[in-house]
Amino acid sequence: MKQNKVRPEDLRLYAITDRRWLGNKKLSDDVEAVLKGGATFIQLREKHLETDAFKREAEVIQKICAAYHVPFIINDNVEIAKAIGADGVHVGQSDMAAGDVRRRLGDDKIIGVSASTVEEALEAERHGADYLGVGAVFPTGSKDDADAVDAATLKAICEAVDIPVVAIGGITADNMKELSGSGICGISVISALFAQPDPYQAAKTLRAEAEQYFA
Repeated sequence: MKQNKVRPEDLRLYAITDRRWLGNKKLSDDVEAVLKGGATFIQLREKHLETDAFKREAEVIQKICAAYHVPFIINDNVEIAKAIGADGVHVGQSDMAAGDVRRRLGDDKIIGVSASTVEEALEAERHGADYLGVGAVFPTGSKDDADAVDAATLKAICEAVDIPVVAIGGITADNMKELSGSGICGISVISALFAQPDPYQAAKTLRAEAEQYFA
């Protein structure tokens, strides 16, 4: 792995934020709860916040992640990641190409890329991705545009690349066992954490299961 920027264990329980279930809570409080419960990686995903609010939220959560020594990256928004000095960025297939992100952020930052085929995975690796997010491995309501990835494709992607792979899409404590043996380093979840009444306990349960199946 290049410069060991992302270790397999960093991806064991990869949490992607979603504010739609917050109610009267603060997103930063839920992020800290899942970190206390065992989340190993945090991605801030904001599709609707205006730039200044997004940046303020990012700065608050960045400090919390630093206190827990957990990588903190921004979804899609390279400029905010660069402005606050986030650990990196995650981009999809329709976002800025990994090579362009690398040129903007520099060699020391983490770049994650979404992939749903072996070809996309290999291209991302060639262009400097540090890890891949592969999915959707199960039906999901969190991302309406997510392509389905079957078990054979997930395993083929893991075997084709030398960078770590995390699975995403509809993963829960009840179904993650089906991903065992695929070659992934861990799971990436949204609603399995942030839609739960107790995000701390949800994270604790998911982390224990992930360590059992993917360590």
